[in-house]
Amino acid sequence: MPLLLLKVQGRPIHLGWLVTLRSLPAFFTRLSSDDSLARPENECLLRNLRMLGVDLKMARKRQPGVLRKSVTNEHGLVRFLQDKGASQAMIASIISRFPRSITRTEDHLKERWSLWRSIFQSDSEIISILHRSPESFFRSSDNDNLEMNIVFLSSIGIEAKDLHRLLTTAPRTFSNSVELNRQMVEFLEDVCISLGGAHPNQFAKAIISRNAYILIRSTKRVKANIEFLQVSLKLSDSELLNLLQGHGAEILDLSHENLKRNFSTLQDKLLMLGCGENDTRRLILTYSQVLFVSPARISNKLDCLTKAGIQVKQILHKPKVLDFSVENLRWRLNELSKIDYDFGKSGINILDTSRKRFEAKLEKLSACEE
Repeated sequence: MPLLLLKVQGRPIHLGWLVTLRSLPAFFTRLSSDDSLARPENECLLRNLRMLGVDLKMARKRQPGVLRKSVTNEHGLVRFLQDKGASQAMIASIISRFPRSITRTEDHLKERWSLWRSIFQSDSEIISILHRSPESFFRSSDNDNLEMNIVFLSSIGIEAKDLHRLLTTAPRTFSNSVELNRQMVEFLEDVCISLGGAHPNQFAKAIISRNAYILIRSTKRVKANIEFLQVSLKLSDSELLNLLQGHGAEILDLSHENLKRNFSTLQDKLLMLGCGENDTRRLILTYSQVLFVSPARISNKLDCLTKAGIQVKQILHKPKVLDFSVENLRWRLNELSKIDYDFGKSGINILDTSRKRFEAKLEKLSACEE
């Protein structure tokens, strides 16, 4: 049988090289991509952006490829946002921080704005959000997907105020396919059913309402965290159900490794301070936010409070004092020491107040000492 040959650029090659040739499309794709990156910046675009007051240094750092595009819509974007009430400075800031905004067509902008206005009450509210976080509005170019996600989330009972929070806090939720978001919702409903819950839809809704990031996490992470909480805290199904649909919903947002590390550190620290497993359990059930505090910070805060003469049992009964920074706690404790404040007699409620209320209370106590 004669040997079959192919010709590439006029030169014969053996068919045995076909395996190698299969990789050529990917090779040429990479070349094309490299050529795009090597393309010089669009000088006309740069002039336009300078005139608008855009920070080109920031734009290059954020999305450099945009400055090489031959077709953009910076003037259309400016007109559109000005009509909605944005100032020149706001628009320049938006483009500087999210240059891809100038690639959106006017039809796209109108359609997307209409979808956002179905959730937000005014144009000025949307402008404020764009100025604070342009990514939330411009990140995705798929308006159909945004609309389908709004319809889907509304259909499961997510209210406008929660859609508002999802759009501003976790905009990637609306970049997900509807099917991906549906998978998380169905997973949460299955969790509820497995724990003996009677209202899976309400359970899923409660978690999404409390945890804005849940829909951009993987079901694998959420499942691992749920199982860890039940085993580590020795929770019954009903206790776990109540925790998850309450303030514990936020725990599901932690990476599994961070959850395990923070839990272990907290338990070890409380053990050193004379507490048992039940104390750790009670603290997390009443104040799950403690699991978001890094090991070093929780240790420093507990040391700061106990060295000031505060009993660990007092902290466990008023755990929100751990919300404050170590610096804030030290300042408050120092001010209270000047008037010989007795935590044993008067408790630690004074520490769990706003700065304004703390200073007012301190002034009142100081007057009584005189």
